[in-house]
This record gives sequence, structure tokens and C-alpha cells, in this order.
Amino acid sequence: MTDLSAFPITKKWPARHPDRIQLYSLPTPNGVKVSIMLEETGLPYEPHLVRFDTNDQMTPEFLSLNPNNKIPAIIDPDGPDGPDGKPLPLFESGAILIYLADKSGRFIPQDAAGRYVAIQWVMFQMGGIGPMFGQLGFFHKFAGKEYEDKRPRDRYIAESKRLLGVLDRQLEGRDWILGDTYSIADIATFPWVRNLIGFYEAGDLVGIQDFPNVTRVLAAFVARPAVARGLEIPKRPS
Repeated sequence: MTDLSAFPITKKWPARHPDRIQLYSLPTPNGVKVSIMLEETGLPYEPHLVRFDTNDQMTPEFLSLNPNNKIPAIIDPDGPDGPDGKPLPLFESGAILIYLADKSGRFIPQDAAGRYVAIQWVMFQMGGIGPMFGQLGFFHKFAGKEYEDKRPRDRYIAESKRLLGVLDRQLEGRDWILGDTYSIADIATFPWVRNLIGFYEAGDLVGIQDFPNVTRVLAAFVARPAVARGLEIPKRPS
């Protein structure tokens, strides 16, 4: 049996199936990227809930895996070299998506040029859509709504609209971001779009109706069975 005892995080979240990928996460837009990818690929994994309400992400055990105290993070007991390799700990959702795509041989183009195009769009989400939509959510739904000065909120509205416009133009005449093929670019991006108009309740604010290609592809994304499952993993406490 695989021994993961060298990883302090397993003291707080014991691995019942140490031969499987260990996922430490919460069903946020960043967190579900990885659970959706794992569901799509069928790679065996064991999810562990990292609770923000109890500051699990700030515990020494979690920080031993991700010093940046963010979810998601994984430990692959096989690592990139297969069953005879060393376990690989990994954080940052974009990096994990690329790793799982390479491990499974799925959801990333196999030609070099196509691969870099896919990574390009993952970076677009990581550097633009995620941070900007998250800031808009703060200023619109959470503490920021109490600020009299609306310039910060309006800045993020404008930038979110711009990013949605970039995405909408890329999707014109395409089924998915890369064209006919569903990929990690879509898995990275559409949980954030869903969150923007759902949890953040900012659809009217950004004029989501002005981006018909985005809403069309979002509907196709959430209709995928693996996406529906992944959006609920790990289960939040009742």
C-alpha cells in the first residue's frame, strides 16, 4: 500500500485510499476546476473538504502542502512517472489542470501548437477572469457594497465586461474555447462565469445578455454529467 505519512497534511486529513490522488478542496470556482477534471478523466481520487469557516487553509498541515494557503491542492501518490515514481504534491488550479491533462492524455491537444493555445487560455482565466470576477463579487455582493465610493466596483465591472467580450468573440462560431474540442480551457473558465452570474448575482451588472456565446457555452458546460458531479465535490457540511 502507498505510504503518504511523509506528508503532514495526511495527519489532519487521513487518506483512506492512499493509492488514489488526494484532493484538498472546497467547491469554489477554483476548487471545482480540479474536481470536474477528475470526474471527466475518471482518474481515481479521494476528496477532502478544506473548510474556510474554521480556517482549515491556515493550519500548519495545509500550509505544508500549499504555503499560499489556497485551495485546491493535490497529492498524486504515483507522481508523473507512474506507480514506481515518487508522490507529487501540487498546488495552483491551473497547474493541476495541466498536470491531470498530461497524466490522463485528455482535454488538452496532443500537438505542440494546440497544447500551447490551450495553456494560453488557461492563463487568460488565471490572470484575468478569476481575479477580476472575484473582485467584482466582493464589491457587489460582500463587504464592498457598503462603500460609498463606487469607483472600485465600477472598475471591476468594466474589466469584467471587457473580459467577457474577449471570451464571447473567441466563442463565435465555436462549440468550445478551442473550437470543436472541450478542454482544460473550458474547465478553467466556466466555473467562474457560472459563479459571476449565479453566486455573485452580477449577471445584470455586467450585462451578461450581451454575451450570447458565453451563455450558450456555459449552458453546454453545466449540462455535462461530470461537471454536475464535480460542482458538488467535496461535499459542503450540511
